[in-house]
Amino acid sequence: MAWGLNSLIPRLRSLPPTTRLVLSRLVPFAAVVSAGLANIAVMRAEEVINGIQVYDDEGTILGKSKKAGLIAVGETAASRVLNAAPVMAIPPLILLTLQRQQWLANRPRLTLPVNLAIIFGVSVVALPLAIGVFPRRQRIAVDKLEPEFRHHLYRNSEKVQYVWFNRGI
Repeated sequence: MAWGLNSLIPRLRSLPPTTRLVLSRLVPFAAVVSAGLANIAVMRAEEVINGIQVYDDEGTILGKSKKAGLIAVGETAASRVLNAAPVMAIPPLILLTLQRQQWLANRPRLTLPVNLAIIFGVSVVALPLAIGVFPRRQRIAVDKLEPEFRHHLYRNSEKVQYVWFNRGI
């Protein structure tokens, strides 16, 4: 992926040089995201095909839901993109801006420490937010799942309105 994009970007003559430079800085992000998405598709395809276990509030397993599996795998894919974005997209763009300014251009030895400080700062602020977007254990209304989950009852004979599933990581 990275090799293909790195060879493609210089050929995009219709784009301004600045745009090509920005795109070249985002190639690692695109490569990591595409690898993560391919990994999820291969490793968790069974969860979409066969479903994942859903539980009621009492922890009783009600069965496997393909719809919950699709939600879990989709949200995991989205969380991989969100986890990679802060560290792999923001620092290169900030560093590119700083390298164009005279202060950093006159102090090339500071490029690495500044880059590390930017990565650290972005990680401290953005990564916890990206990780917390989708909770690992989620509740979903039975109306959004397959029909067989709509008739389950608790021990006290109340109808189960919501079920839980583990999204995974």
